[in-house]
Amino acid sequence: MDAGFEAHVRVGEETFDGRDAALLRAVAAHGSLNAAASTLGRSYSRAHGRIGDLEAQAGPLVERERGGSEGGGSRLTENARELLAQFERLQAALEGTATTERLVLDGTVRERDGDLVTVETAAGTVGALALTTADDVQASFRSDAVTLHAPESAPGESETSARNRFEGDVLSVERGDGTALVRVDVGAGDPLAVRVTATSLRELALSAEDRVVASFKATATRATAAPDAGESGER
Repeated sequence: MDAGFEAHVRVGEETFDGRDAALLRAVAAHGSLNAAASTLGRSYSRAHGRIGDLEAQAGPLVERERGGSEGGGSRLTENARELLAQFERLQAALEGTATTERLVLDGTVRERDGDLVTVETAAGTVGALALTTADDVQASFRSDAVTLHAPESAPGESETSARNRFEGDVLSVERGDGTALVRVDVGAGDPLAVRVTATSLRELALSAEDRVVASFKATATRATAAPDAGESGER
């Protein structure tokens, strides 16, 4: 599924996007703006013009060397490499956001304290930042915002006033490259998905049916209006 995210970086009055990043990468790979344009199926004049537009805002991006059979070579400047690195960091962050699972809990607001609300859900009481004035809400949080603990080493409920705390049984452990996705039954209907590092997984020695405690900050939880909440909406 296309999550609809597209990374772009503002460079003065220009927007540096995926097409621009591809052009700079092709220059670095082929050592020639002409070859880069050809590889990408673009005209040399358009590629040259685009580099010029970006350089007018960001400073030199491509160093050109005269001579040679194709009229000289090209290489990226340090400025260009830094711009590419900035774009790739943003792109990685957006892709991580798009692929990170969320748990959404239907609930009812029981207390309000400024921007923080206490929401009663099927899984238990949840503290959250309120993004709505409605009482019927959905409390949601990302899998990478949750910390898992063994029950005997979990912080006590009195120590976690700023944190939400669920206890449940591990349903599955899906190991990946450097991380693992642990699904926990906390009585919410849908399982709680928790993204943990490989180190944490080894330390906890988790497997299916193990009992765990999941905790996550109230400030990492968002309370938004339920679809049928009526006129009270998002702030």
